[in-house]
Amino acid sequence: MKTARQLLQEKSRQAIFSVPPNATVYQALQLMAEKDIGAVLVMEGDALVGIFSERDYARKVVLQGKTSAGTPILDIMTKRVMFAKPTHTVDQCMAIMSEKRFRHLPVMDGTTVLGVLSITDLVREQLAEQQFLIEQLEHYIHS
Repeated sequence: MKTARQLLQEKSRQAIFSVPPNATVYQALQLMAEKDIGAVLVMEGDALVGIFSERDYARKVVLQGKTSAGTPILDIMTKRVMFAKPTHTVDQCMAIMSEKRFRHLPVMDGTTVLGVLSITDLVREQLAEQQFLIEQLEHYIHS
């Protein structure tokens, strides 16, 4: 089974997209739209201080009557960021995301952010692994 580090290395888009804590929600949404991503890291220099997702926007801005242009990310970001270690397996990453009910998981080596895995990345890998096993079993049966 692959590790978080291996998945990050295989991703076609390995860039880490982030905004500073004083950015507005609007600025974060612009970046997310431009990069076609569902979440952005909130970083102060190299330090991860939060994460902002589409879910945060829907629940903490729209439903509370705040404005995107007038609300700093710091006020609505998720501050307690769950993360994976580079050695975590796909199953371990899925367990973290399923238990805590979120769709984007930063991968950190100590205090260094290596990248972000999405639920799509993990599901894609699980499907590929299942397909490989099916092919191996079919080959075994037909041999």
